[in-house]
Amino acid sequence: MDPTAPAADDSVPAASDPAAFDPALPWRRARSVALRPEPFGALVYHFGNRKLSFLKSKTLVTVVETLADHPSADATLVACGVPGAQRPAYVKALADLARSQMIERREPSA
Repeated sequence: MDPTAPAADDSVPAASDPAAFDPALPWRRARSVALRPEPFGALVYHFGNRKLSFLKSKTLVTVVETLADHPSADATLVACGVPGAQRPAYVKALADLARSQMIERREPSA
């Protein structure tokens, strides 16, 4: 496992919408998604669309679990201590999770 490339692999291909994920916006784990910790990271299952993903980094698991605690995905990456050089890989993984409906936008906190 390459820690600089925290893949969020989907067993089922997701529809592609590159404009859907904006790391400057607030996100959260989708309500119908469960994470199961594993030695390699976590299994992520969406009960609505029945998609299964693998988070191959424990740091990525922490990012996904704490998205709702921060004002944006970017802020979450900073709070989780993701080094600047690795952030593009994490943003790509989060974008993949958004396309798979594993994470969803949320309303900004007032």
